[in-house]
Amino acid sequence: MGWRLHRKGRWRAWLGKRLGGDAELGDRAWRRILHVAGAVSLLYLVLPQNFFVVLTTEEVLLIVLVAVLALDALRLAGQIEFPSMRPFEEGRPASFSYFAIALVASLLLFPEVIATAVILVCAVVDPLLGEFRASPRWAAYGPAAGVSVGFLLVVGVLALGTSLALPELLALAALAALVAVAVERPKLPWVDDDLVMTLAPGVVLWGAAWLAPALFGPVARPFT
Repeated sequence: MGWRLHRKGRWRAWLGKRLGGDAELGDRAWRRILHVAGAVSLLYLVLPQNFFVVLTTEEVLLIVLVAVLALDALRLAGQIEFPSMRPFEEGRPASFSYFAIALVASLLLFPEVIATAVILVCAVVDPLLGEFRASPRWAAYGPAAGVSVGFLLVVGVLALGTSLALPELLALAALAALVAVAVERPKLPWVDDDLVMTLAPGVVLWGAAWLAPALFGPVARPFT
């Protein structure tokens, strides 16, 4: 094994202890923290184009994505050892690579309001579902909790970023939240839930606005 990007779990053991558990709890908490931190990518939408002086914000975004994918390629080649990697990631791209692709694709391809909504949903709801699933007592309530939180996040974003009437806003938010939670559940070897949980609701939101005008009325216009 090559370069090790961790201290043999000491930080995660410390974190787990502070949370009243062990190193396994700390490892799980650290993954949740990093996942929520994906929402920081939304800064791309508010930074001016010339913020980085010599590079545009789009170029910096793509450079960061290439760097993430290159690091993951080195991990797969055995040159780098990352912390908090799970067994199913040993022979395939890591979840953080899928998430990075989803974040960049959302920011570059979706209208800003949709990108904001789906990134927040995946960043918050995915770790929330994981926490519910980790507790046998509360696991059955996970999907309902995920849909509820996702619904509130999308409602907030659409309310601030569009001029939609309340019925259309609620319908779109419910649709996006349901899709996000539904696509998170299946575990496929080469398709990570971080990817589909971000992109699928975005495609559905945008597609519903354009393909169902009888249902949503002039919904599409604020999304352009």
